[in-house]
Amino acid sequence: MKNYVHARLNEEDQKILRELKKKTGEAESALVKKGLRLVYQKEIQASKSALEAAGDLVGKYSSGYHDLSTNRKHFEGFGK
Repeated sequence: MKNYVHARLNEEDQKILRELKKKTGEAESALVKKGLRLVYQKEIQASKSALEAAGDLVGKYSSGYHDLSTNRKHFEGFGK
């Protein structure tokens, strides 16, 4: 199913679209789709937390210590 989006472009945006079309040889619709994906990547995907971005890499390797960050005995000699 195809969806259509109609947009009114001001002179500056029309100029940008013409320049991109000329430089890339791509159709206007292809350029608009690429722009949409770029905005999505910047606005939506970039707003993920570090935990979401790391995905299944978090917790992949275990030290065997469940209290490594809270138990002071593990810090003995650290940084010396």
